[in-house]
Amino acid sequence: MKRLTWIFLFIIVINVSLFAQTPVAVNGALRVENNQIINQNGVAPQLRGISFSWSLWQGRKYYNPAVVDWLAGDFKVSIIRASMGVEPDHGYLQEPFLQQQLITNVVDQAIKDGIYVLIDWHDHHSSQHLQQSKIFFADMAKRYKGLPNVIYEIWNEPTAVSWDTVKNYAVQIITEIRKYDPDNLIVVGSPHWDQDVDVVAADPVKGFKNIAYSFHFYASDPYHQEKLRAKANLALKMGLPLIITEWGVGEANGNGKFDINLVKTWADWMEEHKLSWTNWNITDKTETTALLMPGASENGGWTDSQLTQAGQYIRQRLRELNK
Repeated sequence: MKRLTWIFLFIIVINVSLFAQTPVAVNGALRVENNQIINQNGVAPQLRGISFSWSLWQGRKYYNPAVVDWLAGDFKVSIIRASMGVEPDHGYLQEPFLQQQLITNVVDQAIKDGIYVLIDWHDHHSSQHLQQSKIFFADMAKRYKGLPNVIYEIWNEPTAVSWDTVKNYAVQIITEIRKYDPDNLIVVGSPHWDQDVDVVAADPVKGFKNIAYSFHFYASDPYHQEKLRAKANLALKMGLPLIITEWGVGEANGNGKFDINLVKTWADWMEEHKLSWTNWNITDKTETTALLMPGASENGGWTDSQLTQAGQYIRQRLRELNK
């Protein structure tokens, strides 16, 4: 009987130990302090993971718990990004309940798996949809307040708008979220597809705690090289807390070349600055940045042959770095 008791206790200890190693158990609630994203121990964690594609078109079918579980267990992600399509068709503007359900399916499983998750309002024209965004983020903040896994990304890639427009929108959405969730990290975008972070650094959002800013790049794009890194380096030097909520191995259109040398330069840069990131994207579209081959299972369990060159590269890198 004693021997059985000790075996039972040993199993419990092992299970507790395994649970304690999840990224959220290790890092806890994230916050911004001294212009840096830090964890519960006051250390800057480097979270690495994958972005789901738009919750429209081909990418929609991967918005399920089995895929999240596979990414956490096999790819060893510490963070994922749920990119809710707002427009043009079958997005939140047309199907708010369906889109919100797709997002909560992913977020709820991320919480169970102990990983972080970005709730991304994946819209290039968010300032035109302010009221809908307020409703959505109020719902999310009520549902997930106090859960350290959740990060709110309130505008994906503002395009040809001024920083004043983005900032005015951000202040209103942050205010709405903070009515219900006073602490969780909020990520603000910047003009020109989340590239003008140097402009933002000169006039950041003030009056709120735990605000960070997204920076995006496509590693093989000829226009996303030294000059773009210089903008990010300047923003960091000016004290702007950055997180790479989207980057791809290809070019800005999602397709084009996969230049391994250019990808390595950007990957080394992220490691040097300890910047957290999510790679674009989980879909089986025939495109350079797609991680899955056409027809790959909707429920994870992917073999190497079901991964694209990008998918194999990102999986290997995550498994090496997120040990």
